[in-house]
Amino acid sequence: MKLASSLALTLVLLLGAAPAMAQREGVEVGKNSGFTKLVPAEQIEQASQQQYAKMMQEAASKNALAPAGHPQLQRLRRIAQRVIPHAIAWNPRAKGWQWEVNLIGSQQINAFCMPGGKIAFYTGIIEQLKLSDDEVAMIMGHEMAHALREHARERMGKSAATSMGASVLSQLFGLGDLGQTVASIGVDLINLRFGREDESEADLVGMELGARAGFDPRAGITLWQKMGAANKGAPPQWLSTHPAGATRIADMERNLPRVLPLYERARKS
Repeated sequence: MKLASSLALTLVLLLGAAPAMAQREGVEVGKNSGFTKLVPAEQIEQASQQQYAKMMQEAASKNALAPAGHPQLQRLRRIAQRVIPHAIAWNPRAKGWQWEVNLIGSQQINAFCMPGGKIAFYTGIIEQLKLSDDEVAMIMGHEMAHALREHARERMGKSAATSMGASVLSQLFGLGDLGQTVASIGVDLINLRFGREDESEADLVGMELGARAGFDPRAGITLWQKMGAANKGAPPQWLSTHPAGATRIADMERNLPRVLPLYERARKS
């Protein structure tokens, strides 16, 4: 037990926290976690594609999957077309992702983007919150940020480092197949919950993505206020898995000066 713990600690020290990015225009959140190196991105993206396809099939079997001509789906895809080109700067792998955007008929106030660019919105989040295009872009950017920042891959890497110990360390140096990590951990990538730090990163990166695409980043503030008031004070599903609060909103407000110039430039282009 002590040997495994020692090896896991050594692994953490070897990977370490990635150094902060050089000064750049926009938000500053540092590089992706070194723990992502423990799990192959291809494996996670393949698992995501399979889970997403299964979910869309189930929605279609219940007549809940919006057809291509659905006005709200077309709206989501138009917004995505503007936001997606700015994703590559955050993760080069995004250039090769097979992006998808779908709409599921459900009263759930929910949306997600899985690794590999698989996006879905529920009609409930659009209709119940009466979302503007700017607010849709902030949600979409936030969810895309989770995929771009590889938060799911990071969580799996941390699980591998803490629970597999010596085995993972040996695999890191070419003595095993890390490709089995996704299957062995059994992560539900659709319903995966993230920590507060991940959510804060997603807020800021999402604001920047939307701003660069010409959507008002101030909508991120109004969005959280609107969600906080949804359902007569009872937190909707999307909000419960994305904890908000005064501190979080203040962090977004503090970063507005970094993204508003990007928005103004995009509006004029």
